[in-house]
Amino acid sequence: MKLFDICYSLYEDFIMTRGIFITATGTDVGKTYVSALLVKKLRDNGINCGYYKPVLSGAEVHEGRLYPGDCEYVKKIAGLDGEAIQYSSYIFKPAVSPHLASIMEDNPISLDKIKYDFEKLKSKFDYVVVEGAGGITCPMNLTGTNHFLIGDIIKGLDLSVVFVSDAKLGSINYALLTSEYAKNNGIKVNGIILNRFNSSDFMQLDNKKQIESLCNTNIIATVNDDANELICDLDSILSIFEEI
Repeated sequence: MKLFDICYSLYEDFIMTRGIFITATGTDVGKTYVSALLVKKLRDNGINCGYYKPVLSGAEVHEGRLYPGDCEYVKKIAGLDGEAIQYSSYIFKPAVSPHLASIMEDNPISLDKIKYDFEKLKSKFDYVVVEGAGGITCPMNLTGTNHFLIGDIIKGLDLSVVFVSDAKLGSINYALLTSEYAKNNGIKVNGIILNRFNSSDFMQLDNKKQIESLCNTNIIATVNDDANELICDLDSILSIFEEI
């Protein structure tokens, strides 16, 4: 092996993967939609970005196998390789909270398994977008003494967050509650993305202004209905990722 090859190999070993965790102000706010656009944005710019959803409930069954729809959606939009199932650790059929789905299917969610799977997956990418389930307090396991919420996964993977907020009526309250919970529990918030944003709606324009001010966090992007790309400069997107 030539000296250059040896040096480059050693350099690669020291390159740290950068990651961000996408959570939200609640269920069905648009985490998967935004995550797909975020991964696509980086990959379209030649950046080796991957995706991971530790826990998914509400999966459908196709040809006798559970079909992780969220993972398949991101994989398709962002152009990821391989089977969608490889991008999640726990896939449950019941469309209920993950802690309940795991009880119904007798498959307890383990933080150790999630951390192990994440370490394997992140070694394949330079950047990784990790998507949560539900909101930032969504319960993962409430049995016995092994209680943990989605926030514990965030901290266990040593990630900062960007949270997705709906831009419509009530969003100021939900955004501020999410921001305060994160900050009070040692979770760093690196940005907010407003989904379903209508720039011609005076109320939503004010919501954007007040959310950014009250949460003391930058709104890094707004996403209109049916958007097929994330309108935001690449440097702003890259700035939300941190070494992990």
